[in-house]
Amino acid sequence: MTQTKTALSAETGGTEITRFNALRHGVLSRYTVLPWEDADEYRGLVAALAAEHAPQGPTEEHLVEELAGILWRKRRLRLAEAAAHRRGLDGTLASYSETVKVALVYLDDAGQSESVVDAIRATATDTAEEMADMAADEAMTRRALDLLGTKRNDAYEAALAAVREDTQDWWTDMLTRNPDELDEGEAPAIADTEGLRRFLETEVLPWFETRKKELANRPLIREQAFGEALDADKLEQLGRYEVHLDRKLERMLAMLLRLKDLRQGAIEG
Repeated sequence: MTQTKTALSAETGGTEITRFNALRHGVLSRYTVLPWEDADEYRGLVAALAAEHAPQGPTEEHLVEELAGILWRKRRLRLAEAAAHRRGLDGTLASYSETVKVALVYLDDAGQSESVVDAIRATATDTAEEMADMAADEAMTRRALDLLGTKRNDAYEAALAAVREDTQDWWTDMLTRNPDELDEGEAPAIADTEGLRRFLETEVLPWFETRKKELANRPLIREQAFGEALDADKLEQLGRYEVHLDRKLERMLAMLLRLKDLRQGAIEG
């Protein structure tokens, strides 16, 4: 019967030993796993370490669970590090205009309106898609300008129909502006070919150029925001704690391996 059990254990790669240890371990788990953490995940870690080290006796079992506890705390440390970055990033977003200003301090982009939130959330694919969409929009605008330069009787209507709906809405807003809202020396918009041409050339096309710069500057703004989010003091504390855990891990592992060597030597002797 004993031989059969031993053979079965060997064939299953130590499954019985693993199950035995998974059931036996847990003395420290009630103090290691916090109420909001996944106890099953921790027990899985203990079981995996037990399968790897096949501890025998309460001392080796205790050392295996100590290893699990250290690795579990190192996992928690990574969560704390990510939380510290998010906290710092939240503070950065609160004053995003200053972050953008600093990120682009060496560039002549005083009119930058891109927000930090947009810059850090947009992926490279998002930015590429925006650039492509804007290129199409600009092409439509230039087509409208070409139509305004023709001798067509319906040049104004054709040009207006050629631009995108949001550009049409912008033009409508310009036409319906209250005279009191105009800047000093600014003439009111007129719904004719010359008025539309002036609007497209002095308002829409410059907006495209500004927006191109904003999209191109997104990586700089992202880098600045993430850099400002880094709390060196907080990370230093976490780093010291990680060093402490690493040293403890080395000691526990060395003790476990030493016990296994002594036990193996006693068996061979």
